Amino acid sequence: MDKTVKINLGGSLFQIDEDAYRILRDYLQAIDTRLRNVAGAAETLEDIELRIAEIFLSQKITAGIISRENVEAMMSIIGKPEDFETDEDETVPPPFSREGQRLYRNPDDSIIGGVCGGIGAFLNTDPVWFRILFIVTALFFGIGFFVYLGLWIALPSAPAGTSRRDMYGRKRSSSSGYVPSRNTQGTYAGSNIGNAFNEVFRALGRVFFIIVRVFLVIIGVSFVMTGFLAMVTFVMVFFFRYPGYFSTEAFGLNFFYLPDFLSYIVSPAVAPWIIVLLSLAIILPLLALIYWGVRMIFWFRARDGVIGLICLVLWVISIAALSLILFNEGVSFAETSKTSSVEIIEDAPQKLYIVCDNSIDELRFDKDISVPDENYRLYFRDDDKNLYVNTQFSISTSNDSSLRIEIRKRSAGRSKSDARKKTETLIYNYTISGDSILIDEYFTIPEDSKWSCDNVGVILQIPTGTIVQFDTVSENMFRPNFYFNRDFDSKTIYSSGKTWIMTDEGLKRSAN
Repeated sequence: MDKTVKINLGGSLFQIDEDAYRILRDYLQAIDTRLRNVAGAAETLEDIELRIAEIFLSQKITAGIISRENVEAMMSIIGKPEDFETDEDETVPPPFSREGQRLYRNPDDSIIGGVCGGIGAFLNTDPVWFRILFIVTALFFGIGFFVYLGLWIALPSAPAGTSRRDMYGRKRSSSSGYVPSRNTQGTYAGSNIGNAFNEVFRALGRVFFIIVRVFLVIIGVSFVMTGFLAMVTFVMVFFFRYPGYFSTEAFGLNFFYLPDFLSYIVSPAVAPWIIVLLSLAIILPLLALIYWGVRMIFWFRARDGVIGLICLVLWVISIAALSLILFNEGVSFAETSKTSSVEIIEDAPQKLYIVCDNSIDELRFDKDISVPDENYRLYFRDDDKNLYVNTQFSISTSNDSSLRIEIRKRSAGRSKSDARKKTETLIYNYTISGDSILIDEYFTIPEDSKWSCDNVGVILQIPTGTIVQFDTVSENMFRPNFYFNRDFDSKTIYSSGKTWIMTDEGLKRSAN
């Protein structure tokens, strides 16, 4: 078996047998000798090596080893060393040309981001003048700063190799290959004053870079802490149901039981999807916030474009799917309807007792959710699937001598008829017994019905002159309708025999 050698051509590794390696080595040395006195010979030779690597990669190499036949085929494409004609007396670099030139940020001549170095390379000018221009214009409302920042973001950094030579501009010589318009280091001879300015700018650039790094570290730490705490809060509240340190009662809305509440307002098959999509819509941006915070802190580069794109697509899909599901479920709240029933007692008693029959405290609920800024609260019990809601109460003066009890129910639905049917499923109980009215503090949404912004109101219309007494719970239920002194102890109304009287102006405390 012939001996093989591993070589590197244009950044690619190849395995070549020893005979082919000697031919290739002599071939490259001969070309190097021919181009030795030509300005830009190193770049030209590098171009030739890149072309050779492309040819080898395109060839069907047996067993992955470059043979003598492969090298000879390559030489017939590139040409013999004698084909690279040169002018031995050429010592002056060829004139500047923009052929194939592109604008990049110059990493070889950078103070902050290499913008001025790239512009200088593109225009074949000492970048110190552009640096002075940006500083001067930055004094006018920060124009130079924002222009520099925009170019820093927009312009790519010139990588090593062909793209970096494209930045300097190049002129096609009589031989194959390209020659850069200035020396291979991309530097300028310049004047002593220009070099002094560049050194000053480099010193200032280092200081600016340190300040920016400190600033980015602070922002990165805040991003990481914010994202981490928000994600922990979300997981603790919505998955572990742990409200201890995440109370939202100050806002009047209890978030801890919202996942449980979903099963009461949407289809059971849809509720898990809403939780999953909502989790993706919230957690993915928080993870991105943490990741960018870590990158700001440690200042590292990563090939995360594909992963970032996948996460972005997944987030957009989750938002779109969640919106469609919520829209479809939200249609069931499109229309509202009301129904009412009235019971009239012609011979109203002169003295009326109002007593709470079933109170919320006796309900022994396990969870509750309140709507902000409204006296509306929902109650859950773990031992059944019913939903309990507090009832709205009001009391007013009757237009005649009759006592009226009106029960108003309201619900939402896909249509008026659908909403009306839902009102019929709401359960509210009250009892009239002689001179007493026994009322419940809440109404019930049965298990086979979903919550649809349901509301039940109880309206009592009492004739003028009727004496009214409450127990403690019922007095609190009707409290907004009372006119009483601030020093009055409402808890002693029923037990101590304190009475109220219905007047034309409403319910007032009796003098007796």
